[in-house]
Amino acid sequence: MASPPISEMTDRAREIFRRVVEGYMDNGQPVGSKTLSGDSGLNLSPASIRSVLADLEGLGLLAAPHTSAGRLPTEIGLRLFVDGMMQVAEPTPEERAQIEQRLGEPGPVEQALEQASSVLSDLSGAAGMVMVPTREQQLAQFNLVDLGQGRALAVLVGEDGGVENRVLELGGAVSPSALEAATNYITARLSGRTLSDAAAAMRQEIKTGQSQLDDASKDLVERGLAVWSEDTEERPVLIVRGASNLLDDAAMEDIDRVRSLLDDLENKQSVAALLDNAREAEATRIFIGSENRLFGLSGSSVIASPYRDREGRVVGVLGVIGPTRLNYARVVPMVDLTARSLGKLIA
Repeated sequence: MASPPISEMTDRAREIFRRVVEGYMDNGQPVGSKTLSGDSGLNLSPASIRSVLADLEGLGLLAAPHTSAGRLPTEIGLRLFVDGMMQVAEPTPEERAQIEQRLGEPGPVEQALEQASSVLSDLSGAAGMVMVPTREQQLAQFNLVDLGQGRALAVLVGEDGGVENRVLELGGAVSPSALEAATNYITARLSGRTLSDAAAAMRQEIKTGQSQLDDASKDLVERGLAVWSEDTEERPVLIVRGASNLLDDAAMEDIDRVRSLLDDLENKQSVAALLDNAREAEATRIFIGSENRLFGLSGSSVIASPYRDREGRVVGVLGVIGPTRLNYARVVPMVDLTARSLGKLIA
C-alpha cells in the first residue's frame, strides 16, 4: 500500500501521527488516545483523537497490535515519517567528543574499526556494525627472513609504509640464496600492484616456465602467495559489537523476532552484502523492516553510511542495526559523523 503524501494529510492528522511515532520510538509501546489527549497542545477529546487514529490506520500508517491497545506505526508509516517529517538532530557535544576521542586513540586501523563499531553500539543502544575496507593497498616491497627450524617470516611493505608479517612453515631448511631469489622475484613484480594482481601474474609465469627460478625458490614463492591468499579469505568482512543491546525488556516480549535477528547477524557475509548496498549512497541510508530481505523476518532497521579514504574513495560501510523504533533523528547524524571521522584515518 502506497502511503499518502504528507501534504495531503490535515494538520491535525500530521500532528497526531508525529506524536504516535515519537512515542513509539521513545519506549516501543503503543500510544493510545488517552495518552495523546493528555499531551499539551492538541486540545482534542479522546473521541476526536480515536477518529483520527482510525483514519491513519485505514491509510496503512498505523496499526493496533490488540483490540484495546493504542497504535503503533507500520513500516509504511515509519518510512513516511523518516522521509517527510523527521527533523535530524546534530550529535550532542558529548557524543561528538566520545566518537572523536575513541577513534583518535593511537593504534592500527583495525583498532579504529573496532572502536567505530563499539562507539556506535554504545551511543545508539543498538548493535554497531563496520564493514572492513575491501580496497587492497598498493605494495612496494616483500622480504623473506629465515627464522630457522624450517620457518621463514614473510614481510609485506605497502606504499603507505604499512607493514604486515606472516610466518611460513617451510618443512625443512632453505638456503639463503633461495630466500634471496624468491624475495627479489616477488618484490620486482609488486611495484604499483596489489598483492592479488601480482600473485596472478607470478602464478602464470611459474606455470608457463617463464620465472627462471630454481625449484626451491619456486616453492618459497608459492608458499608465500598461499599464506597471504588464505589470510585474505579468512579475514572478517564485518565487525559487530553490542548485539546484547538488542535483548532489552521490550525485545524479550518478542523473543522469536530477536532470535531471528541474532541468527541473521551470525551470517556476516550476508549482512556485509546488505551494507554493501549503501556503498554508492551520497548520504546515510535507512532500511526499515521488510525493505531489506535479510532482516525482514526480524522486523529490524538498519542505518548505514559509506566511509571514504582521504582521497574520497569509498572503502567500507558502517552502521547500526536495531528494532524499528530506533531514534532515527538521533542515530542518523551519529552514524554520519562516525563515518566521516573514521574516513580521516584511512590512508
